[in-house]
Amino acid sequence: MWFPLAIFEPVVRESTPSIIAGKLRTAIGRGQIPAGSQLVETELARELGVSRGPLREAMQRLTQEGLLISIRNRGIFVITMTEEEVQDMYVARTAVERAAAELILQKDGGKDIAAQLSRVVKAMKKAADKADLDAMSEADMEYHSTLVAAAESPRLSRMHNTLLTETRMCLTALEQRYPDPHTRVGEHQAIADALAKDDQDLVGKLLIRHMDDALDRLTGSGSADAATA
Repeated sequence: MWFPLAIFEPVVRESTPSIIAGKLRTAIGRGQIPAGSQLVETELARELGVSRGPLREAMQRLTQEGLLISIRNRGIFVITMTEEEVQDMYVARTAVERAAAELILQKDGGKDIAAQLSRVVKAMKKAADKADLDAMSEADMEYHSTLVAAAESPRLSRMHNTLLTETRMCLTALEQRYPDPHTRVGEHQAIADALAKDDQDLVGKLLIRHMDDALDRLTGSGSADAATA
């Protein structure tokens, strides 16, 4: 018996340039390709085992995202974020994550996502207990990725992926500005608890406070204590 093809969802296969872009994005975020580094096509193509065509397309994507910058007659470089750009990045992250939270609550998904986020917070607490900053960072990124992914908005997720890569570039400096890493654990759990209560206003306020706290610590503006009070 033949079924009409219209009932099937198309099979989505990630393209080679997309895979390469993902690898480069991760390497940039983790500092394996440091800020300000020049990307040399021949060397990258050899290391990744790909031809220069898809590599060039991948780098063009990251240039459009703002993670790379093309300088005429010099080449392509990883961005170096200024204080103003860090501030702008956190403004954008706050907007995206608040929008994601609103979509989740509109779909009555607060309790489900809160349970997922609380599991990530437990991993974060274990890392904090061991003073394992690398594990803390991974859990931190997983928390925010999980939150935005739950909104089921492809556009929010695409924007957020780029913003998280930029955040990763700042995390090493940020980690050193938390004398007690458990402070971050408490902030993340509070957001999850507010989602579980379907309290949209409180979720928004806590996200703003969380982002402001991180930004204050990074830029040394001196208002971090007030932000976490």
